[in-house]
Amino acid sequence: MKVAIVHDWLVAPGGAERALEQIIECFPDADLFSLVDFLADRKPLRGKPVTTSFIQRLPFARRHYRAYLPLMTHAVERLDLSVYDLLITSSPALARSVPARPDQRLVSFVHSSMRFAWDLQHQSLREAHLTHGPKSWAARILLHYLRGRESQPANGVDRLIADSHFVARRLMKTCRLDAAVIAPPVDVHQFELCARKEDFYLTASRMVPYKRIDLIVETFNATPHRRLVVIGDGAEMVSIRAKAGTNVTILGDQPFEVLKDHLQRARAFVCAAEEDFGIVALEAQACGTPVIAFGKGGALETVVPIGEAHPTGVYFERQTVVSMLDAIDRFERQRDQITPAACRANAERFSPAVFRRAFMAEVTRTIAAASRRRTAVGAADMVEGDHVGDLCMLTGRR
Repeated sequence: MKVAIVHDWLVAPGGAERALEQIIECFPDADLFSLVDFLADRKPLRGKPVTTSFIQRLPFARRHYRAYLPLMTHAVERLDLSVYDLLITSSPALARSVPARPDQRLVSFVHSSMRFAWDLQHQSLREAHLTHGPKSWAARILLHYLRGRESQPANGVDRLIADSHFVARRLMKTCRLDAAVIAPPVDVHQFELCARKEDFYLTASRMVPYKRIDLIVETFNATPHRRLVVIGDGAEMVSIRAKAGTNVTILGDQPFEVLKDHLQRARAFVCAAEEDFGIVALEAQACGTPVIAFGKGGALETVVPIGEAHPTGVYFERQTVVSMLDAIDRFERQRDQITPAACRANAERFSPAVFRRAFMAEVTRTIAAASRRRTAVGAADMVEGDHVGDLCMLTGRR
């Protein structure tokens, strides 16, 4: 089969790009397409050239590619994918818009829907200062348009695959389609288990509002005898630095080796966002480090709470300082129930090899089901043709 892989945008390495790398590993002869390609680290692409859309050549696309969001569905539709038998999209947002012929198979691996247009709409408008006035109305009309565009193309997908049950439930609401669930790959072999833990907590994330780094910093401000280390950078860096107490160390963006070293030595990893999945929390567990996580979203699928067999962390129920402090206190009282080996074993369930086997099995089932449907339709057409012939003989028509 001739295979095309379509990715939304190649700008910075992340969880979507790690999944893309493993999909390319499954289909090494596939051709790769993306709306834009400004990726400096080419490792996830396995040396493949990338065919891009016209957005690649628009002014300021490198830094402001998201400004062209209204054009992106049109850009995807203009990609010429007519010569391919199998289309695979690796898509946080728009790649499901690819137009597929009836005889082409389309498999869509979805990391998330466009949350800024769905459940995070009001938060996104507040962050952009678009809650009132003409610009706010224009933004709301655009978001309405994007929701409609995202839900329509899913009807042409042969198989929808979500990276968590949390995302699958959201896709049922937005597209009215069932999705298989295959967790994204976590390269656990890059992380070595470390049983010796030091007296600090760690969080690592992009500093954007929904990650709630501000909440984590406020919580540790309220418990000054505990140390917190923060790794990451982003739009909220200035405000978070201003908020941090003396027991909070903000390192900013750091290379992989520094992140890994802190993940290995931390007493626990803390995450406060409602994540679609949450790969960094599993990377911490691969190092043998427990996790204190907000008990909604993808964390429910990646962290085993105390009280269950082989626990790897604790949850807090609400995104408040009081709730997080209660979770930290529970962790301190019961952390002897969590072992580094249990954390590592939990992370190994999400290895790249596990992902590749599950993904190939799902694609194979999809192709086989499509072949059976074609065979059934062909048989029905033959039977219908026989009935038409019988009718012609009965009526004397040719």
